[in-house]
Amino acid sequence: MSIYDIGQIQEILPHRYPFLLVDKIIELEPRVRIVGIKQVTFNEQFFQGHFPGAPVMPGVLQIEALAQVGAILALREFENRDSKIPFFSGIEYAKFRRPVVPGDTLTLEVTALRIGSKVQKMRGEAKVDGQLTCEAEIMCIIGDRK
Repeated sequence: MSIYDIGQIQEILPHRYPFLLVDKIIELEPRVRIVGIKQVTFNEQFFQGHFPGAPVMPGVLQIEALAQVGAILALREFENRDSKIPFFSGIEYAKFRRPVVPGDTLTLEVTALRIGSKVQKMRGEAKVDGQLTCEAEIMCIIGDRK
């Protein structure tokens, strides 16, 4: 069951293909916690070069997927979210635990550490089949679209 499907996600996030890295939101506790899903397929553009013959989802894109899920948690609180854009401002304590490969379902869980009107800080964990693939604290600034 989806709380937000891809169409609803696109109403909140400014990201678009090929850089939209969340397919649906399956759990949401406003201002506290959110869980999203990314279906990792062999058709992802990054697999063409990372790595031919041994495709692995880049760790930086796992962090980006976590940030996008966190941005949904934050942006949904803004009535004027169409005029806002989240900018990455920091990553701390990032660790990568296991590869993510085509066919995996990446579960992206993000918990708010600080939700403000401008600055957001969250802790994210990405998992495949319950196994941690990466974790990090991520920060963003909510800016005005120009």
